[in-house]
Order: sequence, then structure tokens, then C-alpha cells
Amino acid sequence: MDKLNVLASTTNEASDNINPRREFLARTGLFSLGTFAAMTLGQSTLGWAMTKSTSTLDDLNILNAALGHEYQAIAAYQVGAESGLLQKAILDVAVKFQGHHKAHAQALAATIEKLGGKAVTTKTTAEYAFPVDQLKSQADVLQFAAGLENGAASAYLGALPKFHNKDLISAAGSILGDETMHWAILLNALGEDPVPAAFIG
Repeated sequence: MDKLNVLASTTNEASDNINPRREFLARTGLFSLGTFAAMTLGQSTLGWAMTKSTSTLDDLNILNAALGHEYQAIAAYQVGAESGLLQKAILDVAVKFQGHHKAHAQALAATIEKLGGKAVTTKTTAEYAFPVDQLKSQADVLQFAAGLENGAASAYLGALPKFHNKDLISAAGSILGDETMHWAILLNALGEDPVPAAFIG
């Protein structure tokens, strides 16, 4: 249990499937931006949701997938912050959310090391291939971030029952809660329903 304390303590900061998200994205006319974020996350986290962990090694693979997504989120918020498209109040929130993702990444990396694994490293912004050319307004940036956060929440939700070491569930669940709050706040900033469905899909 001691091996997991760093993850559990650090993460304390903070309709039936994905159809509500897709409907929201379609309504805003920015389906491609939100879908890029959510689907990019979903494709690379497929292993989380589909593979049941049977060992510490499997758990480490899940944690490293999560860490990779946190690095992606950090980079995405950096792109948004440097875009010059965000008003001061929104920029402050974006920087705060980026700070949460940095805390998640630090906790995940420390836990991976404590479990005897090797943490993955971040990529360059160019390697993430964000659709920067499509970000032309504050709403575009918020939509992209909202898709990223909702994709992350869904990925963590899929991962929770897959852990071999059940002590990891509550810590990952704490991160899930934070991602969900980010998503709701971003939807609200876009003037949309911050809780569009009864379930996260």
C-alpha cells in the first residue's frame, strides 16, 4: 500500500455512451476539433478499456498509458495558452487545469517508478499533431480542450475495473473526478449544458 501513497495523495487536488458528447460537438459546429481530441485519446487508450490486467506489469502498462495522456493534455493546454485566443479569465483557468495535469503526471510517474517500472516520457508538441490550424477563436480552443477532457474521463472510467492491484482504483478514480470537473467547466464556458447526461460514456 505504501507504494501507492504518492498517487493517492497527489491526486486529491482537484446518456449511456459517448452519444451526448458527440451530439454536443455536432451542435457547436466544431465536431472535428472535439472529436480529434476525444478520439485521439480513445484510440491510444484502447488497451485500458479492453484488456484486463493480470499482473503488476499490466498495471504498469495502464499507468504508462495514463501518463502519456496526461503529457498530451499538458501540451494541449500549452498550445491553447500560447494561441493568443484566450481572454485573461479563461487563460487563468486553462493554466490551472494544465497544473492539475502536471500533478497527475508527477503522481503517475512516481507510482510507476515505485512499482518497479519505467515511466514513459513526453513527446514534442509537433509529435502530438494537434489541429492548430483549426484553432481560430476562443471557442475553438475550449471545444478542443473539452473533447480532450471528456475523452480522458472516459478512458479513466474504462481503466478502473481493469487494474490487477485494486489499491490503484481509488487513486485513478480521483483523477477521473478531476477530468470530469474540467470537462463540465469547459462546457459551461462554452455556454453549453455542463452536465449533458446522467452517465459518462
